[in-house]
Amino acid sequence: MSSLDSIKPFYSLLPHVATPKGHVDFKDKLKWTGIILILYFLLTEVSLFGLSPTAVDQFAQLRSVMAGSFGSIITLGIGPIVTASIVMQLLVGGKLINLDLSKPEDKSAFQGTQKLLAIIFTLFEGIILVFTGSLPPISNEYTLILIIQMVLGGILIIYMDEVVSKWGFGSGIGLFIAAGVAEQILVGTFNFLPATGTNAPAGKIPAFIYSLMVGQPNFGLLIPIIATIAVFFIVVYAECMRVEIPLSYGGVKGARSKYPLKFVYASNMPVILVSALFLNVQLFAGLFQSIGFPILGEVSQGQAISGVAYYLTTPSSISVLFTDPLRVLIYAIVFVGLCILFALLWVEISGIGPKQVAKQLSEMGVQIPGFRNSKVHFRKIMDKYIPPITVLGGAFVGLLAFGADLTGALGGGTGVLLTVGIVYRLYEDIAKEQLMDMHPMMRRFFGNE
Repeated sequence: MSSLDSIKPFYSLLPHVATPKGHVDFKDKLKWTGIILILYFLLTEVSLFGLSPTAVDQFAQLRSVMAGSFGSIITLGIGPIVTASIVMQLLVGGKLINLDLSKPEDKSAFQGTQKLLAIIFTLFEGIILVFTGSLPPISNEYTLILIIQMVLGGILIIYMDEVVSKWGFGSGIGLFIAAGVAEQILVGTFNFLPATGTNAPAGKIPAFIYSLMVGQPNFGLLIPIIATIAVFFIVVYAECMRVEIPLSYGGVKGARSKYPLKFVYASNMPVILVSALFLNVQLFAGLFQSIGFPILGEVSQGQAISGVAYYLTTPSSISVLFTDPLRVLIYAIVFVGLCILFALLWVEISGIGPKQVAKQLSEMGVQIPGFRNSKVHFRKIMDKYIPPITVLGGAFVGLLAFGADLTGALGGGTGVLLTVGIVYRLYEDIAKEQLMDMHPMMRRFFGNE
């Protein structure tokens, strides 16, 4: 019996996106992914009715990671979904909830509870943002209207993510992050409109050309572009790195293959989770300050200026290294450490830990040359490789995200890191889907029947 059976009646009442009864072909997946992407961009243009023009984006530095558009109906972005994921991972990873995610009923309970939590956090975060003054209404009469709009937008994001996960490519979370960051990169690079208060264009390349024309070349404008390109190539290279474990098939003489373990084994999910955790620290800092107990630090004009919240605010300029090196050091240690922790948790929760992989390989009837085909031997070998790779991969993405943020890369260093990884994996998913459509027998090999 699941530990969550007592709350099953609550999440079972929630609407859900129907699971495909069979295989969803390539064209249908492409169609649903495209529809949700268009809908996402349309929602970013739906402004919150009743929002005061004095509103300040308290989470501007995390906006690209949270895939929300400030001042729109989807201001909350994927924040509530990721927060719910963090809570469930900590509960399951800490054995506070007894779930075996290899069992369909327990996995269903996990997903249902996570969706219920995401909806609760949508309401909670919307209320906090309004009552702490981050999203002030133009008058008190609009308070409830603002909250309802944000809750509606947050719930739409939850179900759009579910549609992509079941009927499209990848996940909605990844799709929304990639779409938002790609838009920021394009606008930040090529925007020819004048920046506020100046005659120079807002885009980096037009601004650099303008600086040459007026005889005052500013090569510093190119640093964010160079940083963005550098992050792109580093992430692509890291995605290609892997440890390959040789396999042989006992029933077929001479048949051999390899089981690849990617260096970025937990993908970029740890960075998303840590960013969401830091966002909640900022959120609660504002909440505690508003009730007169600023235990997490003080917030002024939407920015943390002291306490824990200040030290966990993303440093987005290399100049911070010289003006406040202690803050940069503390942020780097906490950020990378939490990336490693969440990488280990994510591997276990998502079913790609040593135990699950050993079981999968044993059931496939393969063996590692020189070892017997048994779960015990597979487990020993996977224990030797998977935990170290997970730790190294988690530390790598954490350090890369931190370093990219310092350079001021377009779209945010963390956002660029996530987007490149997401697009690369999306490319792999699309290539695999095309292969299976061309050769239907391959579906059995990939376990997609």
